[in-house]
Amino acid sequence: MKKSLRSLLFRSTALALVAVACVGAASNTAFAGMHKDAGAHSHAAKTSIVEFAVASKDHTTLVAALKAAGLVETLSGKGPFTVFAPTNDAFAKLPAGTVDTLLKPENKQALTDILTYHVVPSTLLSTDIVKAVADAGGALDVKTVNGGTVKVTVEGGKVFLTDGKGGKSQVIAADAVQTNGVIHVIDSVVLPK
Repeated sequence: MKKSLRSLLFRSTALALVAVACVGAASNTAFAGMHKDAGAHSHAAKTSIVEFAVASKDHTTLVAALKAAGLVETLSGKGPFTVFAPTNDAFAKLPAGTVDTLLKPENKQALTDILTYHVVPSTLLSTDIVKAVADAGGALDVKTVNGGTVKVTVEGGKVFLTDGKGGKSQVIAADAVQTNGVIHVIDSVVLPK
């Protein structure tokens, strides 16, 4: 069942994560708007990544998934972490029944693999991401906690993350700085190879 669930997820989902950004001055303007959209948490850094997610009405599915996978304590830890946090709408894009299936105890490892694919073991602010992509010649493979990589590119003033299956996703709010890292809110779930 675990293998068929993964196959269903990977076959059915060509999803994208994108962070709005540009190189140079245009980049700063684009990310300034995203920074504001990330909410008051982005300025205060008084909560952990998990506390931010728990307080967000847009991340209730992510919080339920973190609890089911046993990752709440880990992401409440010292870090630093960069989390590409899918919204409830992002999870809703998955095939019908996928989230309910992943939340079952017998699918904990598959859920953990997917969630840790959204985490980078360092703090990457939007300006860091744009600069690193530019320095790498336009594309950069970023290693996730899961062990896989997400390809980051900047195209048309936006930062795109391409997952292990070739799906792309968009960051819709950036730089929600927390006590143990930073959150970039994304509009789709990324899936490992």
